[in-house]
Amino acid sequence: MIRLWKWYQNCLAVHPVKTQVISSALIWGFGDIAAQAVTHSTSKKHHLQSRNEDKEFKINWRRVATTSLFGLGFVGPVGHFWYEGLDRLIRLRLQLRPNSFSFVATKVAADGIIFGPFDLLVFFTYMGFSTGKSAAQVKEDVKRDFLPALILEGGVWPIVQVANFRYIPVRYQLLYVNLFCLLDSCFLSWVEQQENAPWKQWFKSFLTLKEQEGKGG
Repeated sequence: MIRLWKWYQNCLAVHPVKTQVISSALIWGFGDIAAQAVTHSTSKKHHLQSRNEDKEFKINWRRVATTSLFGLGFVGPVGHFWYEGLDRLIRLRLQLRPNSFSFVATKVAADGIIFGPFDLLVFFTYMGFSTGKSAAQVKEDVKRDFLPALILEGGVWPIVQVANFRYIPVRYQLLYVNLFCLLDSCFLSWVEQQENAPWKQWFKSFLTLKEQEGKGG
């Protein structure tokens, strides 16, 4: 394990972007396999039990490949430049002292307000189109899933990122986030599998009410 970690450090030093991209693809692929297992288990316990009770779990390798491509094409390159650029911006432009309260708080706020919502939007849109859905269907899925996921993740990711920005060196921050994404991908898969669950409908009706109030005002 130590030898593997040293090999990773060497790859990161020599080819930082390539290493981040490949590691993101692998981690997101493993995360999707775990997510499929979680989805299969929860579906058997709930409304799909009658259809799936005798069905063995089989990995959907096409979906694993699709999710790995998300890590390869988006999370890896975008995440690499996001964390590197955010650190330079706050240290050099805003001139905040590294590891100070204001330094960490500004990073957490920027990540939660900018990168977090953007990442979710891209994820749900990409996964929708990758399954062959039309633009209208993807739009409805995003409206259904985006806000609940954003609110629920908003209670967890700031805590994760406080530790990340306070204790983890910049070059390892994306790896740290990707490891937590193993759990996050299970959560997002569960959110998607819930489809039109009552708690999602509450969020949707709340948004509709706000839109009507906006038009009325």
